[in-house]
Amino acid sequence: MKEISKGFHERIGLPLGYNVTFDSLDRVLEKTAQSIPFENLCIIDKTTSDLTKENVVDKILHKKEGGICYELNSLLYLYLTENQFDAFPARGVVFNHEKKDFHDLGRTHVTVLVKYDGAAFVVDTGFGGNLPLKPVPISGETVSSSNGEFRVRKMDTNFGDYVLEMKLNHKDTDWKIGYAFDLQKPIYDLSELNEIQSIIAEHPESPFNKVPLLTRLTTNGNITLTNSTWTEWKDGAVSKEKIGDKKFRELAKQHFGIDRV
Repeated sequence: MKEISKGFHERIGLPLGYNVTFDSLDRVLEKTAQSIPFENLCIIDKTTSDLTKENVVDKILHKKEGGICYELNSLLYLYLTENQFDAFPARGVVFNHEKKDFHDLGRTHVTVLVKYDGAAFVVDTGFGGNLPLKPVPISGETVSSSNGEFRVRKMDTNFGDYVLEMKLNHKDTDWKIGYAFDLQKPIYDLSELNEIQSIIAEHPESPFNKVPLLTRLTTNGNITLTNSTWTEWKDGAVSKEKIGDKKFRELAKQHFGIDRV
């Protein structure tokens, strides 16, 4: 039995012997988005570990925690390659819509590229509530999922040669850039991602080293938890509640399965 696949399927609720193919990636991506949270608790607690295959598997599959893009998509990459996919991680830069420019932190987003049947696709489980839930072809074709519409556009930037664009259900009326990425610079050694972790954990402008954040998709929306707010999108309607430390710990355990906070 493939060890990563066994633990991964247990974590996301698929049969242990599930045969993952390119055509079934939609289901894998959706189950992952609903099961494994995007969260920064190790950064907040200053308990991060070096990015290795063993540490990523231990954190997400054994300890049942979540992670940031470089952890979640590292696990996805390991899972895909174990199942004979031609896959590799790639670095990107998230677009800052308040500044209308790419983030000053540089190439700190990590996504995954899959090559299949002569074409390349973006697959991403580490972009918070903005997940496509399907492979997105770099050819420009639009894909639709329960989370919205997504496409990749050829666009030369200082950070790569393509951008992922999105139009989230109930949130966006126009296309907006999610991140730029570089198809020509694959990452084959996870240790390269330690530089990204250091920036995210230590840079004064990092959005992930200020307050705890947990978010994941649900069957009809998404949920987001910080130490002061609980936000739930459900069938296009949003509710937001102010909370304290006790409620934060309760919600983290109830909705994210995390009781280390």
